[in-house]
Amino acid sequence: MKRILIVGLFVLIPGALRAGEIRGKVACEGLSDNANAVVYVGKVAGKTFAPPAGHVTVDQANRVFQPHVLPVLVGATVDFLNSDPYGHNVFTPDACADKFNLGTFPKGEKKSHTFRKECFVTLLCIVHPEMEGFVAVLPTPYFAVTGPDGSYDIHDVPDGSYTLKVWHPKLKASEKPVTVQGGAAQADFRISR
Repeated sequence: MKRILIVGLFVLIPGALRAGEIRGKVACEGLSDNANAVVYVGKVAGKTFAPPAGHVTVDQANRVFQPHVLPVLVGATVDFLNSDPYGHNVFTPDACADKFNLGTFPKGEKKSHTFRKECFVTLLCIVHPEMEGFVAVLPTPYFAVTGPDGSYDIHDVPDGSYTLKVWHPKLKASEKPVTVQGGAAQADFRISR
C-alpha cells in the first residue's frame, strides 16, 4: 500500500513525477546584449504535447514585430495584430511554415496562422522591408527567451534527462545534456557567429 504525504496544499505521491526548473545564462558573443535567444528542451522520446487551446499574439507596432522572437509549441496558432495607423503584411519564405502570406491588412485587424511543424520561422512585411521577426516552433512546452542579461528560467520541467538547446536568429545553435532532479538545474551557454 502506498502512503500519501500531505504537505500544505500539495499532495505528494511516492514515485510521481516532480516538476523542476532549468535556469542559466546565454552569452551572445559579438552582440550588444544577450536577448532573444530561445532556450528549450528538445524532443522527448515517446512524448507528444497538445498545442495550447488559446492563441498567442504578435503585434505590429511602430514598424516592429512585438515580441521580436516568439517561441511556441508545434500546433500553436499565432494571431498577427496590426496596431499601426497604416497597413502591414505578414509573410515568410520558409517552407517549414508553408511559405504563408497573410496579405496586407489595416490597423486594428488581425490574421492568424497555425504552425504545424517544428522550425524557426522568419517573419517579414512586404510593405516595410526593414521589419523582421521570428517564431520558434518547438517540440516541447519547456522553453524561455533570454533577457538582455542573457538569463532564462524554464518552469515546470518534470524530473528527467534532456537535451537542452539554444537558438538565436543571428548566432549558431548549441545544445548540451541536462538533468532535472527534484529542483533546479543550471545550464549556461556561450554562442557566437
